Amino acid sequence: MMRKIELLAPAKNLECGIAAIDHGADAVYIGAQRFGARAAAGNSIDEIAVLCRHAHTFGAKVYVTVNTILYNNETDATRRLLTELDGVGVDAVLVQDMGLLDLAGADHNFELHASTQTDNRTAEKVAWLHSLGFNRVVLARELSAEEITEIHRQVPDVELEVFVHGALCVSYSGVCYASQYCFGRSANRGECAQFCRLKFNLKDSDGKEIEHQRHLLSLRDMCRIDNLETLLDSGVTSLKIEGRLKDVAYVKNVVAAYSQKLNEIIDKYPNKYCRASRGRSTYTFIPNLKKTFNRGFTDYFLNGRRPDIVSFDTPKAMGEYVGKVKELRGNSFNVAGTASFANGDGLCFFNSNHELEGFRVNRVEGNRLFPLSLPAGLRPGMPLYRNNDYEFEKLLSKPSATRKIPITMIFAATESGFSLSAEAVTVACDIEKQIAQKPQHDNIVRQLTKLGNTNYVCDKVNIVGDADKYFVPSSSLADLRRRLVDALMQYGTVKKHEIEADKLSSNSYENRFVKPTNLVWQPEYKTFPYLYNVSNSFAERFYDRMGLDRRSSAFELKREKKSKSAENNSGGQTLVMQCRYCLRHSLGHCVRNGGQSPSWREPLYLELPDKRTFRLEFNCKECQMNIYAE
Repeated sequence: MMRKIELLAPAKNLECGIAAIDHGADAVYIGAQRFGARAAAGNSIDEIAVLCRHAHTFGAKVYVTVNTILYNNETDATRRLLTELDGVGVDAVLVQDMGLLDLAGADHNFELHASTQTDNRTAEKVAWLHSLGFNRVVLARELSAEEITEIHRQVPDVELEVFVHGALCVSYSGVCYASQYCFGRSANRGECAQFCRLKFNLKDSDGKEIEHQRHLLSLRDMCRIDNLETLLDSGVTSLKIEGRLKDVAYVKNVVAAYSQKLNEIIDKYPNKYCRASRGRSTYTFIPNLKKTFNRGFTDYFLNGRRPDIVSFDTPKAMGEYVGKVKELRGNSFNVAGTASFANGDGLCFFNSNHELEGFRVNRVEGNRLFPLSLPAGLRPGMPLYRNNDYEFEKLLSKPSATRKIPITMIFAATESGFSLSAEAVTVACDIEKQIAQKPQHDNIVRQLTKLGNTNYVCDKVNIVGDADKYFVPSSSLADLRRRLVDALMQYGTVKKHEIEADKLSSNSYENRFVKPTNLVWQPEYKTFPYLYNVSNSFAERFYDRMGLDRRSSAFELKREKKSKSAENNSGGQTLVMQCRYCLRHSLGHCVRNGGQSPSWREPLYLELPDKRTFRLEFNCKECQMNIYAE
């Protein structure tokens, strides 16, 4: 069976959403004014409605993120929001808070997608979510291709969505409490303060300093453009680009790059895969992922554990390598390399303190560059990176893509005039038929294919029978063409809901769901029951129905105070992060994977400049690293 494959793009706002569709996305995900996991990226219902109309013209979809945990005083507003989103035709809502299942009720037309914030790492968890009515599950970023394949094998009826590009969280999504613990800003509420991008000292149990002031938890950015075929073979339906805080240039470039790559794969397997939406895009630029914000790239754990997934020296964007500094002379220098430069380029380098230092180019003469101010730390032989390509950004600041839907028109004579059809739409006109004095074929084709700035392009007109023997005024042909386009636009924007799961209602669980025997997805859920993120009475009642016999309030409700039960079972510590990323492995000291035996004495501790410390626990059996606040 032909599989529809979706390229899913982020939208900070309406401009980014429309750009994503125009540049080749099959779907976009966007935040409403509240309750999305990026609090700084909110949009009005009217803006989302406009985006829906534009996307649906191409058969593309719009998903809205309602994927924060909710407080009791927000549930009424959330219910109203869901009703409004349904009214403007959104295709799906992304969910973290299980209380939202009851809030959504039965009378809605959108699908429910389980956000990656619901910590989806096992087939057991995915199957449970599917049994609740989730059509799609967004998998944890940390999973390998082999693990994704096994989940698809065990739960073949649920759509799987995976991230393919963008920033990486060092902790499994949904189980990171470091930002809330340190700064009172909850990642589960869309307010992450990026604790993982900070500098730390690394010390052992004797107080010996192993690393000094380095970004030990700051991961590179994900890039899986060369692994898309592997992901499709693993059973993935949706390929997701991260970046709801990124600007429109990022969206244009990244979507275009992945859309082109995906088209290559689909052209290679035309009987196996197809795009989930209609139309193909043409571009005024050549997509280049290295020219867009990135911290260096990694495929993360897709093909197994890698040592080079972290960027110890900086959490900032490095951009593309452009050569080495060759010679400094006065207030200028030249570059050894093949890159060309432009006035206004932003360049950077790592200084002697391993810190990323940037500057702007004021004037270019060949490969000799004149900065506005020559950096004091610049030295011959230093690698140079460009993190802002002025000419490339200039291209992307203008209209840079056109998306057209190819159609074949059918022109025919009727009893009372003529008809024009395309896809499933037909329009007709009543006109007296007169035999033409000269051939009409070329004029009919020419007039009907003048589609101009519409969303359609016609390469073929089938003239049925001898319809071209009649004289048809060019004005009548133009009128048929305009009416056909209007009908196609209306047909395209009518949402075709394909929800296969039964609609949910607040009293339906007992009738359609067998309670699971195990809700402890990871061992830590038993020790730290705040991992269930229960923050409102709807979520409480949900887990009561599920038979969860031991839970506590969400970490955010504790106001940084550990519950008595958590203290009794965890030695008075607080789990703030759970990671597949392992610092011991990245430092070359994972003996199981061929690393050198360390000389330090564990446990190890991360230390912030204000001396707050966090203990590292290396769980080699699960191949993960837990981080505890001391």
